[in-house]
Parts: sequence; C-alpha cells; structure tokens
Amino acid sequence: MTVEIGFTEELINSQYAPLAALSAYYHQHHLLKPLTGVEIPMRKRDFPSADKLIQVLLSILTGCQTLSEVNGRLKPELGLACVWGWDRFADQSSLSRTLDALTLKNIEQLRGSTTLIWRTRSQIREHDWRSYLWLDFDLSGLPCSPQAEESQRGYFSDKKTPRGGN
Repeated sequence: MTVEIGFTEELINSQYAPLAALSAYYHQHHLLKPLTGVEIPMRKRDFPSADKLIQVLLSILTGCQTLSEVNGRLKPELGLACVWGWDRFADQSSLSRTLDALTLKNIEQLRGSTTLIWRTRSQIREHDWRSYLWLDFDLSGLPCSPQAEESQRGYFSDKKTPRGGN
C-alpha cells in the first residue's frame, strides 16, 4: 500500500493526517500484529478483538480521555478508518464491552503483546549501559504572548514576568 499525502479536491478530510500517516506505517509494517494473540472470549460481529484494541489505541492517540468521546472524535474519521482497511470505526459501546470482557489471562496476553511491540522498535537495547542514560525533563515555564492559542496567566516561581508577557 502506497500512501500519498497532498491536497485534494475531494470532500473527505481528516484532522488527524499525521496519525493517518503513522497508522499507514504501522499497518504496512504489521507492527501491531502481536495484538492478534490476545484472544478475548466474545463474539466477533463487525470487528475482531485485535481491531478493537487498535481502535482503543487510536482513541488515545486522538486525545480521547474516555471511551465515551470515541463517537464524537473517531466515528466521523472515515479516511483514518480506511487506512486500516475498515469502512468505519466501532461504536464506543462496542469498544467498552471489549475492554470489559478482558480476563486476567487476556491482560497478561496484552502485556506480552505490547512488550513485544515496543521491544522490536525501541532503541533502548542498543544503549551503552556502562554510561549514563540522560533524560531531559525541562519543567521550566516559557513566557508566551497574550495572542498565543489557549494562553493563560501562570505562576513562575522566582521569576518576574515582563509586562504583556503572559
């Protein structure tokens, strides 16, 4: 499958174009295939359980804080669903029932599958552990202009905020 990103005259559009490109990469290289090893004891109606688990992951990546937001965010994204070979996304109630059906054995299978996924793609195995692993957590605040999107006045400890800086 070849993915092309560009302008189109069609009426189909997606606000998650970067996620569509990432999804195409995942789908093309079968990176989430280990999820098929999670055998959830429930009937398959429209989607296999592995596809529903992928849709839960996509809901997280689109910013859904709960599964109740899936119908508003993912359901209208038919272009994103097409990347995975689906004609639509599952309903939030179907995804919720899938997660409710997970047994302790399924959770262990899911843990093993996700570990297999990240280990095959992670660069942590190539790190020279004889030296330090540097993690940069810069928690210092940065001033922004009042016109910045969703900017708010904030508190910077021990820092004077210039006038109009927030």
